[in-house]
Parts: sequence; C-alpha cells; structure tokens
Amino acid sequence: MSAIRLLVLGAVRQHGRAHGYQVRNDLEFWGAHEWSNAKPGSIYHALKQMAKQGLLIAHDVAPSEAGGPPRTEYELTGKGEEEYFTLLREALSSYDQKVDVLSAGVGFIVDLPRAEAIALLKQRVESLEAWRSEISLHWTPEVGQDWGHIGEIMGMWVHTARSGAEWTRGLIERLEGGAYVMADEGDQWKGIVTSGEQ
Repeated sequence: MSAIRLLVLGAVRQHGRAHGYQVRNDLEFWGAHEWSNAKPGSIYHALKQMAKQGLLIAHDVAPSEAGGPPRTEYELTGKGEEEYFTLLREALSSYDQKVDVLSAGVGFIVDLPRAEAIALLKQRVESLEAWRSEISLHWTPEVGQDWGHIGEIMGMWVHTARSGAEWTRGLIERLEGGAYVMADEGDQWKGIVTSGEQ
C-alpha cells in the first residue's frame, strides 16, 4: 500500500472539501514530506488520479488569485470514503506495513471508534508476535552454526517485531485509558494544532 493515498484521502476528508494547496499544507505541517512520499508533485498527482478513479469529486471553483486556471477543490465520494477506511484499517492492523503507511494510519486513528482502533492494534500485535515466532523457529542459526553477518538480518527482524509490538501495546494502553477523542466521542480534531494554527 502507498501512504500517499491514505494521507491524501484523510486530509481531504478532514476538510470535507479541500484544494491541493490545503492538502499539501496539512501534510507538510505533519512533516509527511520527510517520512513519506507526500511531496508536492505526488500530492497533486494523487488528487487527479483518485478523481479519475471515482474516489474524489473534483469541483472547479473561483479562478486562482494569481490569475491562473480555476482552483480545483476535491471531496470524497462514497467509494472514496470506503477506500479511506479500508486503507486506514489495513495500515493499523498489518504487521508488515512500511513505517510511512503505519504513520499515516496513526495520524488518522481518531477517525475510528475507540473499540475498533484498539481491536485493529491488537490484531497488529498478534501478527507481530506470530512473525517473531516464525523467524525464531525457522530463521535462527542452530547451536554451533555461524551465519556471519547474515545472522544480523534475522536479529534485526526479531528486534523490529519485538519493538513494534511493544510500541503498539503502549498505544493500546493509552487508548484504553481514554487518550484522544475518537470518532464516536465528539470532534476528534478539536484543539489539535493544524497548519493554520502554527
């Protein structure tokens, strides 16, 4: 999965209707251009492609203030809303997501009801534990075997699985303790600093 789809759909959804510059500003404020492929060109490309795919509706509005072509605002379609939640759930539950996809999922976790977010994260922990067990069982040198530097790869995988599960358990605890306003509890973005409040 590409993080850009989730990031762009989530940013548009947060506004209800947004133009590319707003989406870009939001994602840059999150630092997404540093930890994902959310560069200006890819954001605008994703908006246009997802409009062609029926995930977004493109509305031409007033001409740009600089005298260029009309500014285009986007909003999610029903299909886009469905795709957004599919990507969000997958980002939070899968153990093998790239860090940019997981980061995007965590950034929009409040769009889910608390119980669902916790359940998805518990699924991620189970998958990470199963992956770690699989590595330990099948990909660990036996006593007396020397895999040399290749053994470091297995050690890295085990460490990644262990630390990923530990971090996820911490997030689950915070959510179970009432951290954050979730989708079923009110305005989950109220009081959160946005790009316009720096």
